[in-house]
Amino acid sequence: MKDAESHPWKSPPADLEETYAIGQGGDLVSRLATDVIPYHSGNTHPKFWGWVVGSGLPTDIMAGLAGAVMNSNVGGRNHGANAMERAVVDWTRQKMGMGPQASGVLVTGTSQATVISLQAAKVRALPHLRADGNEAKLTIYAGNGVHNATRKAAELLGLGHNAVRLISTENGAMSIDALQSQIELDRSEGFTPLAIVGTAGSVDIGSFDDLNALADIASEQSLWLHVDGAFGAWTRLADDPWRGLSDGIGRADSIALDFHKWMYVGYDCGLALIAREADQRAAFAVRPPYLEGSDTGLSGGDRWFCDYGIDLSRGNRALKVWCALEMFGARAFSTAITRNCAQAALMGELATARGMSLMAPVVSNVCVFTANPALSVDEQSKQNSEIAIKLQLESGTVFSTTIVNGVTCLRAALVNHRTRDRHIYAAVEEVYALAHS
Repeated sequence: MKDAESHPWKSPPADLEETYAIGQGGDLVSRLATDVIPYHSGNTHPKFWGWVVGSGLPTDIMAGLAGAVMNSNVGGRNHGANAMERAVVDWTRQKMGMGPQASGVLVTGTSQATVISLQAAKVRALPHLRADGNEAKLTIYAGNGVHNATRKAAELLGLGHNAVRLISTENGAMSIDALQSQIELDRSEGFTPLAIVGTAGSVDIGSFDDLNALADIASEQSLWLHVDGAFGAWTRLADDPWRGLSDGIGRADSIALDFHKWMYVGYDCGLALIAREADQRAAFAVRPPYLEGSDTGLSGGDRWFCDYGIDLSRGNRALKVWCALEMFGARAFSTAITRNCAQAALMGELATARGMSLMAPVVSNVCVFTANPALSVDEQSKQNSEIAIKLQLESGTVFSTTIVNGVTCLRAALVNHRTRDRHIYAAVEEVYALAHS
């Protein structure tokens, strides 16, 4: 990986129109090899654990080649890419515990999947919405560590982010008592509670809401339950005890998840999974005359995925997932996901043994710690930030940072199938050395 500051296009030519007027011709492969490929973010490295960035699979290469040759528009019509997406959606809904009446659509990622899911929730609550707009004072409930995709979705759907009620958490999980109290308060003040957003794997510390408890409340209150399972939904493939973290996810009305995180496929590939197909179609289906279907021919077939989401023009994202499952099988992913959870626990144990302090319990695949707890809060924050940057630039070991209890701390999210235990041991020693140099 080369420093992006030295990239040939860091300072593009002054006259781009002239540069691209006739093209440069020649050996494009060599230019890709020298001017493009070396300037990646490093996430294919086995010691890349920053943010929640997937690591990619070798099967993505074949999927990319086949996808480019086919150039499929998976918005609709009767062709193989649509059948492949139906198969991927059906496999996933079974793994998540949803019934055969569920549907879904592959999207860029959880951010888009959240918009699609909450729009379906709105239309179910207000069937006139698509024709007449929304004047109701709708509210959404989520733990105070929910991903900002929920805030963005509320804004894009015209609710405003103040409609998202951030509920206090206890040990990383949304407080059920606080949730119930807020719902009651909002009803008494003339608001219309719409949805609960549960978290399966919080971004900061990898915590999980009690999804069964949230499903019970959603049922009692006639609310939509959406689960942000961007990476944590895939604990459904893990061995115990980690599989149990996502118990109840199949009771959700919708789930947002990403294949490009903990299923390791290349970017981008997310999924909006909706428990009842009728709810998804009610929110998005529309067929003008130029998209009229038929019983046979290319305009036949079902599903047309333009009826299930925002996009009409869509690439064949399912091909990457199909290739991965065909090549490796689901058991390989189960093994890798389980291993990542065990590696996060190992990192926590090693860091503690070296005198570092965990900033939150290691629940799943995220380990958050401070390198030298003997320092003041400000000194710890400064040192942890410096360690993260130094390792990123000099050793290939990538932690990101987050803030827990006022301390900027080191954070590792293990969604990397290339990581082995020796990488964990080495990284902890690197941090210790820098913290005491």
